[in-house]
Amino acid sequence: MKKGHIIGIGIIAFAIVIIITSIGDASTYESFSTAKEMKMGGDDKSIHVVGQLKKDNSGRVEGIEVSDEKTSFYFMMLDNDGMEQKVFYNEPVPADFARAEQVVVIGSYKNDALFVADKILMKCPSKYQETEMKTSGV
Repeated sequence: MKKGHIIGIGIIAFAIVIIITSIGDASTYESFSTAKEMKMGGDDKSIHVVGQLKKDNSGRVEGIEVSDEKTSFYFMMLDNDGMEQKVFYNEPVPADFARAEQVVVIGSYKNDALFVADKILMKCPSKYQETEMKTSGV
């Protein structure tokens, strides 16, 4: 075999190893109850929990507690199974946080009562939604 063929096979093998390794790290969406079970089982890896912010009847977010320095905050979240959970995020409140339709928190439980988010992803209403245009009659 030529030297070029051997190098090509080596590069392909290396790429396959990287792909298989990254598939093992891929995360799925879990519920708070699954995250709590993982913590009790000794697994501290970060997981993705998807849900909605807890809101009152008028649509205002309930349970937001911002630190005095505005560098961190707590909020209440409902996962897709309906479980309510207090979440801590050690960053300022993201822009348009209260308008989010859906929230994904990436993190883990630090104790039985508190989920600590390392990252928050939000699905907000699109500002590009189609609206009716009014035109003057010609």
